[in-house]
Formats: sequence, C-alpha cells, structure tokens
Amino acid sequence: MAKPDQRETDEAIREYASPACMLHEVDRAYSGISPDEDRASDIFAWRRIERQRLIGERKALPIAKREEYAGAIATYLDQIVTDIDGKHISLFWPFSGEPDLRGWMAALTAQGADCLLPVVVAKAEPLIFRSWKTGERLERGVWNIPVPAEGRQAVPDIVIAPLVGFDPACYRLGYGGGFFDRTLAALERKPLVIGVGFESQRIDTIRPLAHDIPMDVIVTQAGPRYR
Repeated sequence: MAKPDQRETDEAIREYASPACMLHEVDRAYSGISPDEDRASDIFAWRRIERQRLIGERKALPIAKREEYAGAIATYLDQIVTDIDGKHISLFWPFSGEPDLRGWMAALTAQGADCLLPVVVAKAEPLIFRSWKTGERLERGVWNIPVPAEGRQAVPDIVIAPLVGFDPACYRLGYGGGFFDRTLAALERKPLVIGVGFESQRIDTIRPLAHDIPMDVIVTQAGPRYR
C-alpha cells in the first residue's frame, strides 16, 4: 500500500482533529439521539467507558504494527471493492490510532474512483460527502475536522467507516455523535457500508439500540466478516 510522505502525515494529524463520525466527546443531547431513557442511559454510560478502553488499546499499538495491519486491511478491501471506475467512495482521515488508508485512497483515485470525505454541516443533521484527492486543499470544518475546501458534493456508492469497536452481528461502535447512523438512515440509495478496524476492537456486543445500523462488511487485518 502506498504511504503518504511522513512529514505531510505528521503535519496533517497535528493540524486537524477528529473527522466526521468520530465525535466521541459530543454530548448526547447535541447529537439529537433520544432513545428510551433508562435503558439507553445505562447503555450510553457503558459505551462511554468501552470507547475509552478500546481507543486506549488502539493507540497503544506500535506504529509499525498499525501500518502492517492497515496494509492487510487494504489488501482485503481490494478483494471487496472492485469495478471502481466512476464510483463514489467515502473514506476517512485517520485519527487517534485508526488505520491509515490514505495510500489506498490515492490508489483508488488513480484507478478512476471519486473519493470523498464526510463533512458535518449542522448538529443533529446527516453528513454530506465532498470529493477529495491527495494534494487538494483541506480546511478546518466544525470541531477542526479536515474537510475538502473545494470538493464537489456527491452521494457515496460505498462508505468505508472507522470502528471504535464491533461485534459478531457487524454492529459498529462509533464515537457517540450519532452522525454516521443518521446519515445512513437519510440516504435515499443505500451504499455498501464497510467498517474497518483492528481485530483487537472486537467485543461480544455493542448492545445495539434502535438507531444503530449494522455494517454490510467489517474488515480487520484478519480478514472480512459479512453480515
């Protein structure tokens, strides 16, 4: 898998904070999610602790190991994401130890795909997706999220989303903002949804609630899991 220039990577990670769908510090009231109070409060509290544990373990992985795992993930994604010429594929900016797939994103662009990054436009609203490729200007969006400065808005055919955790039913534990599930529910045409992360992020259950939407596929360095 091609790797971005290390200085560019370090500078970008210093400059920008978490990308869309990675808002683990967002208050539940801000996210607009309102499930049943008692049970949901217990689950939200449990998820908050579980997120901290899983993110801590992910960040503790040696950089070389994360790069190795990201390379394996990219290889498996190549087997799933095929016939990409002209397809709109949403990815993510790596944050807090997530798999860095920007080299794979550049390879997709070279093969004719239109790669996108997610953008938060307002609280409790679905994300939008704008085109971006290596070398194009990024600007600070909401919460310092890197967003394409001049990208065209498009609806993704494929969404590749980072995982904080996942379970055998292919439910994704995200960062708590609710943006990702809200976006999938709002899209008129359902994309292929792929969650990516490391094998260590597997848990028995995320304790899904009504708003949680399972992934079609989850890919780790150990291979794909299909729902």
